[in-house]
Amino acid sequence: MASAGVAPTGPVVALEYGIASTMLTLGAVPAAVASLDGWQKWVVEPAMPPEVVDLGSAWEVNLEILAGMRPELILTTPFLAFLRPKLEPIAPIVSIDVYGAGGGDALERAIDETVKLGDILGHQQQAAAFLGEAQALFEDCATRIRRLRPGPIAVVSFTDQRHARIHGRPGLYHSVMQRIGVENAWTVETNMWGFQTIGIEELGRLQADRTRLVVMEPLPPDVPAALERSTLWQSLPFVRQKQVSTMPAVLLFGMVEEARRFARLLTEHLERLA
Repeated sequence: MASAGVAPTGPVVALEYGIASTMLTLGAVPAAVASLDGWQKWVVEPAMPPEVVDLGSAWEVNLEILAGMRPELILTTPFLAFLRPKLEPIAPIVSIDVYGAGGGDALERAIDETVKLGDILGHQQQAAAFLGEAQALFEDCATRIRRLRPGPIAVVSFTDQRHARIHGRPGLYHSVMQRIGVENAWTVETNMWGFQTIGIEELGRLQADRTRLVVMEPLPPDVPAALERSTLWQSLPFVRQKQVSTMPAVLLFGMVEEARRFARLLTEHLERLA
C-alpha cells in the first residue's frame, strides 16, 4: 500500500459513492466503484468516467472482477465492514468514516476524511484547494440566504406513499443548512445517518407559519399520484399553503462534494421561489 503523501501507483477501488466522488474532485479516478449503475440516479455529479468498472452491488461485490484488477488499495466505510474478511486477501483496505457510531457533525467529519483521503492518495494540495473552494461556496450561499431570509425548511425523501425520511441532526443536509443559515424545521435528533423515518401524518408536527417542505428527488413512481388523492396529505398546512417544492437528488450519505451540491441547489431553489 502507498504510504501517506505518496500517490498509489496501482488501481484504487472505491466501494462507496461519497468516496468515489471525492476521489474524482481530487483528480484521482477510481479504477472501479460498487453499484455504479445507480450513480446517475443518486449522485449525478461529478460525472463518472466511462472506463471505471462497475463491481456490482456493494452488498455483493463481484470478488472475481475485483481480484482480477489487482488493486493496490480498497477504500470502504465502516458500514461495509462485513466485507472485510473477503477483501483482505485481495488488497489493503482503508476505511473512510463519516457516518460511524462515533457521531458528530457530518460535514465536519467529511472535511476531516477528505484531508485523510488526500494524504492517502498523495493529493494533499488538491484536497486543500477543494476544501477552500467548498468553504468559499458555503460563504457565498450564506450571503445569498441572508438576503432571502427564508422561513424554516423541512427536507424529506419519500420511501413510499405513506412514509418519508425527514432529515435532521447530525446528517449532511442538516449540517449544510446550518452552515449556510437555513433553519431546519425538524428539530428532533435523528439517527447517525441524519434521517428519521416517519409516517406522513407526523409532518403535521411542523410549525405551520412560513414552513416550506422540500421534497428530494427521486420519488417512488406511485407517490405523486397517491399524494394528490390523499386527504391526509392535502390537509397538511404547508400543502394547503402551497409551500411544497421538489429539488434534484443529492447523495444523502455523501461527503464534501455532495455538501457543495446541496448548498448550491438549495440556495438556487430558494432564490427561484422568492
